[in-house]
Amino acid sequence: MVKRYLSLISLNQAVRLTCTSFEKPGRSVKIPVIHSSGRVAATPVYAKYSVPEVNLAAMDGFAVRSRDTVGASDQSPVMIKDFVQVNTGNIVPPEFDAVIMIEDTWKKQDNLQIRKSVSLWQHIRPAGEDVREGQLVLPEGHRIRPFDIGALATYGIVDIDAREVNVGLIPTGSELVHLGIRPAPGQVVESNTIMAQVFLGEMGANCTRYPIARDTPEVIEDSLCKAAIENDLVLISAGSSAGSRDYTAEVIESAGELLFHGVAMKPGKPAILGKINGKPVIGLPGYPLAAQTVLREFAGPLLQSWGLPAPLYHTFRVQLSGSLVSDLGFDEFIPVSVGHVGNTYYAIPHSRGSGIQMATVKANGFVHIPAFTEGCDSDTKMDAVLTTDPGNIERTLLLSGAYDPALDELAHLVRNKGIFMQVRSAGNVGAVLSLRHNSCHAAPLSLPDFSFLPDCREIMQLLPLSDLRFVHIATTSLGIASREGYTIDDSINIRFINRQKGTSARMIFDSILKSKGIDKAQIDGYGHEVETHRSVADAIRNGFADAGICTSGVAEESGLLFIPLVGEQFELAIRTDLLKEPNISALVSTIQSDSFIACLAQKGGYNLLQTGLIRCLSEDLLIKEYISIESATIPL
Repeated sequence: MVKRYLSLISLNQAVRLTCTSFEKPGRSVKIPVIHSSGRVAATPVYAKYSVPEVNLAAMDGFAVRSRDTVGASDQSPVMIKDFVQVNTGNIVPPEFDAVIMIEDTWKKQDNLQIRKSVSLWQHIRPAGEDVREGQLVLPEGHRIRPFDIGALATYGIVDIDAREVNVGLIPTGSELVHLGIRPAPGQVVESNTIMAQVFLGEMGANCTRYPIARDTPEVIEDSLCKAAIENDLVLISAGSSAGSRDYTAEVIESAGELLFHGVAMKPGKPAILGKINGKPVIGLPGYPLAAQTVLREFAGPLLQSWGLPAPLYHTFRVQLSGSLVSDLGFDEFIPVSVGHVGNTYYAIPHSRGSGIQMATVKANGFVHIPAFTEGCDSDTKMDAVLTTDPGNIERTLLLSGAYDPALDELAHLVRNKGIFMQVRSAGNVGAVLSLRHNSCHAAPLSLPDFSFLPDCREIMQLLPLSDLRFVHIATTSLGIASREGYTIDDSINIRFINRQKGTSARMIFDSILKSKGIDKAQIDGYGHEVETHRSVADAIRNGFADAGICTSGVAEESGLLFIPLVGEQFELAIRTDLLKEPNISALVSTIQSDSFIACLAQKGGYNLLQTGLIRCLSEDLLIKEYISIESATIPL
């Protein structure tokens, strides 16, 4: 029987229930100080002895009595007989109260001539100057940092009492295989508990991953009950959705108490909270982005309420680069790429699909749309939580527009120059909008033969062409990819895989259908949209579609037959005033480099004769080429 979410509780209610329904473990473990980085002190830490334990010289020179040096000057030097030569770090005998630097003295047989008076305790490190015996070094609850460990060792602390929370991680699913095994069709590598172990481990939790529990209620219940006895918190991955083989909720209810199943948030709607043996059990959805959200929004705060440190997040005030639609009543978390363009920090959103892990790999942060906000306009300012070092943001380049695998090679090469390239696949229309709003550093564009595709010419004419330069990446060929050599004329009788609106591939397909008088409704798969050329090829190769439009290189790489339709120029549009900025200059020089050209040549499917040329498009879209950035920045 198919289950339903009978009631969804709000995110705030769910977090409150998670953090207030369970007793704090309150347990600690003694660990060697050298292994204590990242752990939290369970008790106050006190110095075992004073540092230094006696008075020490802070300079090379002579230990003297300060009163013997009174009045000494160049005009009236003082000769003293009672002194001891010391080097930095030497013990200062107790009868002396100052050290005079060796360069301020002259040795006269057994006497010392000084021409500069010294004050009491000058150049002496008094006993206990750094720390006194029994002084508090770290308070309870302090998260130990690497440099703390050096001080702890200096103060005689060999081991510390650290807060300990044991977390059991249970993966479920008959389709799962272990890391290192290539999954067969219908299988997937178990990664959610690996991710959870690292995330919670960085908070100081001690995590144990249990064997994969297959999809039977008895196996899942045995694993849950065992983990609830052995741990303070149990996370169980997958089995929380509303499918016929998702047993987690009913098993928790049978073995203990189900506190909630279903939260009004996206991703992560199927989240579960239960109680077995008095211990919290959190159910993670199987989709990776949803699992990440539940980890961050529930497991993290619960461990914080138990005294473990919060993950180190940094928040930037950003402006959205485009509008975002959200479901009223649902808290939504959206991965974004943040970068600094002009005087504004912009956030470019990525795909929100729960199963698309690459969205968070590519993103460097996320934004939260509250439950009762019905979407956000493109000029909305909001907080973005960074998932990277905030120092990287000033070295981040935002690219929004047409996607081609050449951009992956470009991102790899500029990373070697310390530049982080964030790419959003948004098609030609997305590129035009980003350039008009000045919300990206550069916009990749696929420019087909305008005589073949007049609609693309109309889109291009929306750009401020006089303010743009186009760096040529490569010339490619768009056409029909298939296993059988299908043509456009076969599209009515086969399953098609389409590109999203705004891409040149979609425009070409629509233009051909219109010219041939073919109704879109006749095309099986017309509404099935994917974001990249590779996605088209993968769908065909895996049998989910018979044909689709992609580049010749991607088709060849995927072992598909290819019928060319039109050539296109893959260009990177950049505002003229940005060309001389160091990061942009490095990007352009990388495109022009022999290493980038060699990478694309090895991949195949690209004409590279004009790669790196800087172009200008006139109002009638005629191309004028430049040689260098300097000449390209001269106003028209």
